[in-house]
Amino acid sequence: MSSPIDPPQERRFYGGVRRLLKRDAVLVRLETADGTVGFAPGGASSSAMREYFEGASHGGFVDLLESDVADAVAGADADDPTELATRIRDLGLPRLLESQAISAVDVAAHDAWGKAAGTPAYELLTGETADISTSLPLYASAGMYMEPEGYAEQAAAIRERGFGGYKYRPGLGPDEDRRTLRLLRKRVGDEMDLMVDAHTWWKIGECSYTFDEIVALLDDFGEHDPYWIEEPVEPGDHGAYTRLAERTDLPLAGGESEESSEGLIALVEDGRVDFLQGDVRHHEGFTGTMRAARHCAGRDVRFVPHNFGTNLGLVANAHLTAAAPETRLLEYPVFGDDVAGMYPFPLAEAILDTDLDLENGTLDVPEGPGLGVEVNLDVVEEYPEIEGPWTEFEYDEGVISDGE
Repeated sequence: MSSPIDPPQERRFYGGVRRLLKRDAVLVRLETADGTVGFAPGGASSSAMREYFEGASHGGFVDLLESDVADAVAGADADDPTELATRIRDLGLPRLLESQAISAVDVAAHDAWGKAAGTPAYELLTGETADISTSLPLYASAGMYMEPEGYAEQAAAIRERGFGGYKYRPGLGPDEDRRTLRLLRKRVGDEMDLMVDAHTWWKIGECSYTFDEIVALLDDFGEHDPYWIEEPVEPGDHGAYTRLAERTDLPLAGGESEESSEGLIALVEDGRVDFLQGDVRHHEGFTGTMRAARHCAGRDVRFVPHNFGTNLGLVANAHLTAAAPETRLLEYPVFGDDVAGMYPFPLAEAILDTDLDLENGTLDVPEGPGLGVEVNLDVVEEYPEIEGPWTEFEYDEGVISDGE
């Protein structure tokens, strides 16, 4: 499915322009032999499938799920995540695509399993006697490539909605990034956490920040007490995380770009992050992300799930957050065309018929069986797939499509 951004938006960054064309989503439906149906968000993107498909697309991922993956899991028990994952691994898919496929099946199977058992997904992950908190604080995820004053205005609007944290995406050049954080802190004061999602710093071609520039930038950021610095170096370079941790006292975050739950665990062991960001859509569903979350427990690493898609993905990651040890905080992407919104994405809410209990920056996890929500299947026809990338980065040397 595709939710068009019409007209397309252009956001200037250091050394180029990012063009926002649409947002894509995959809705996964799994039916058991007794007719119980489970749903899951699909986390695949064109970049995730580049190794496996020529001309990769969400449609290609759907074709894979409906053919090879469906055939592989037919006859397996929905309440046996290990068996489901093993059957998908036997297909020999590239690692990242394998994780995406396992994720979709694992979450949908837990939804069906919970419905059949009359049990919320979070209880399937922990057991009924576990100490579970279903009232979760959310941090707002928004700001993308705007003038520094625009970030400050957006953060203030989000604070008025009751959120205690604001994540934004800098990339205006080192000097303007410094000014942005300074203005943000001045505008919202000390009572709002500010998370810096710095992934642009290493993906803007010849304008990418050098390691020494990043160190100097973080030295100046320290004065304004950011809650964390997310993906300040290329995600696959765990050694760079280690070197940066030795040069800064600011907390580092990462994990969403890892290809598997094993990659998440390796980042904890090798990468020196303070916050690990797994996602049920990307890291082998509930089973894989819970494995990573449990690995963080008792260590100086806090597990805070990544979440950046539809409300179905929000609910799935909320069940994970409720169940995971020493985990409560969850990412909430703010979409819309008002000052608080990142960009319009109406499909994000339309995918559910269930109204979520979300107020003053807090989400109450649905307590019904499975994921506890009703999916609106009308969105399949209302938001037909639009081929092509959802966003493009235009650098001095040309245009690069990006699925993430």
